[in-house]
Formats: sequence, C-alpha cells, structure tokens
Amino acid sequence: QVQLVESGGGLVQAGDSLRLSCTLSGRTLSSYGMGWFRQAEGKERESVAAIDRSGERTYYADSVKGRFTISRDNAKNTVYLQMNSLKSEDTAVYYCAAGGWPTPLNPSAYLYWGQGTQVTVSS
Repeated sequence: QVQLVESGGGLVQAGDSLRLSCTLSGRTLSSYGMGWFRQAEGKERESVAAIDRSGERTYYADSVKGRFTISRDNAKNTVYLQMNSLKSEDTAVYYCAAGGWPTPLNPSAYLYWGQGTQVTVSS
C-alpha cells in the first residue's frame, strides 16, 4: 500500500520559516518525481515546487521562487519543502505527491497524494 504522509505544518508569523516533510511508504522514493502543491480555502489546488527522481532538477511556481526550496533524501524516502520569508498568502493546506513526469508542475500528472498539512501564516 502506497502512502504519503506530510508533517511540519503549523501556525507562524509573516517572515518566519517552516520545513515540511513528506515520507513515502510502500514504494521506493527514487522511482518517482515528487511535487508539493497547496490549496487555500476557496481556491483551486496550485503547484508549488517539484523535483526529479535524482534531485538534480527542481521547478518552482513564480510565487515561491527565491523563498522555497524543495529537496529530497532518497535514502530516507523523504522529500522536503523549506519555506522561508513566509507571507500570509502562503496560508494553505500543503500536499505532497509522487509521480509527476514529464509535467512536474501539473497536478494531473501525479499518481499518489498525501492527506495534506495545514500552514497558516499570520500577518
């Protein structure tokens, strides 16, 4: 059974940092490109960042470039999202997903999804 479990969300103030983690079980992480997506209340799910299987290529939405960093540790079956300089508009439920190739920022390209972790940024 494939399972993705996100952690690390919480309530922070604008300008703070958070690191989200997502651990895959039931499969080998190195077999998949990985992505982070988010969905704010009342809005559609949007892409945040993606990383290829080896970790050599990364992709970011314009809204997070320079502030967020995606990385992966295939030995730990875990992908990370380091979020710096958080803004109130980053408030959302963040989801990780496995799959994603050849269109890494397209949600429909992903096979497996986690349940999400809430990130709330107060201004």
